[in-house]
Amino acid sequence: HTLLEAVQGLDKPESFLRDRYFPTNPSTDIFSTNDVLMEYRDGSKKLAPFVAPRKGGVTILRKGSVMERYTPPTIAPRRNMTIDDLNKRGFGEALLSGETPETRSRALALNDFDELSNMIARRENAMAAEVMLTNGCIMKHIADDKDVTDDMEIRFYTEGSNPAIYTPATKWDQAGAKVLEDLEAMVFMLTSRGLRASDLVCSPDVADAIVRNEEIKEFLNIRRYEMGGVEPTELAPGAAIIARLNVRGRMINIISYDETYTDDAGKDQQYIKPGYCVLTAPAAGRALYGAVSQVEQSDGDWHTYAGMRVPKYLSDADTNQRSLTLTSCPLLIPNNRNAFISAK
Repeated sequence: HTLLEAVQGLDKPESFLRDRYFPTNPSTDIFSTNDVLMEYRDGSKKLAPFVAPRKGGVTILRKGSVMERYTPPTIAPRRNMTIDDLNKRGFGEALLSGETPETRSRALALNDFDELSNMIARRENAMAAEVMLTNGCIMKHIADDKDVTDDMEIRFYTEGSNPAIYTPATKWDQAGAKVLEDLEAMVFMLTSRGLRASDLVCSPDVADAIVRNEEIKEFLNIRRYEMGGVEPTELAPGAAIIARLNVRGRMINIISYDETYTDDAGKDQQYIKPGYCVLTAPAAGRALYGAVSQVEQSDGDWHTYAGMRVPKYLSDADTNQRSLTLTSCPLLIPNNRNAFISAK
């Protein structure tokens, strides 16, 4: 219980894609069971009918939704602590601080939890990017052999291929590119189904191609016509609105996102892959969390906890070691079908 309070008291790591497009409602999106209910539906723009006065009213059926039961993947980074770690001076500690292994272990534990939580946040951000780009997610589970993974895939469409993809006739970095026409078509793919369109999240090279497009620069130079503007505004580390464009009356934020992560092979990768962009709106999805069940060392019995991060403590008196594990079971889903329109 002390560890739970400590973990909950840590500052929430920043994760731009997860925070902006997959927020979590603590009262409805954090489950007390290992499974979560994944529900999404189609947008609608149906008109109310005209009726004769004597009719009184026309019954309109409620819009149905798709609900599935799903077990979220388990993310559980662990950090071991030995007497060798505690006898050494900690990072940032004074050369002659007088710290004992007992007091140093508490500070080291909080630092470990902070690092583990940031690792989970980066995984959630990568999951968010994959859902936005592919309308699904492939989760590679590690079991006994670290080199062999069990791939589990979830898709948010039933067609043979992803229907939330737009393909420009001319690439945006080529001569004759019709960026505004392509943006209009992408916006219509959302608004025609009653969904909002306000953010175009791009890799930096795509954002550069947009602001350098001759047609857009020509419109921006026309006086007395509010086409938009190029006025960089930072949203989060690695994310900035570099321009706002008027796309048939809808102001679209052009967001350049260059944040990277280190993959399992040790290579740096962009969350939004080079050459790609995604059109959507804030809170177009949700991040659900399943409960975590684990055996506690204190009583050797199973305990289940509902939360975004659940700590676990193990100690071995024989070897003078202890381990700290931070577990999370997230599932990132769209609120409506095809809520993220991606383009290469």
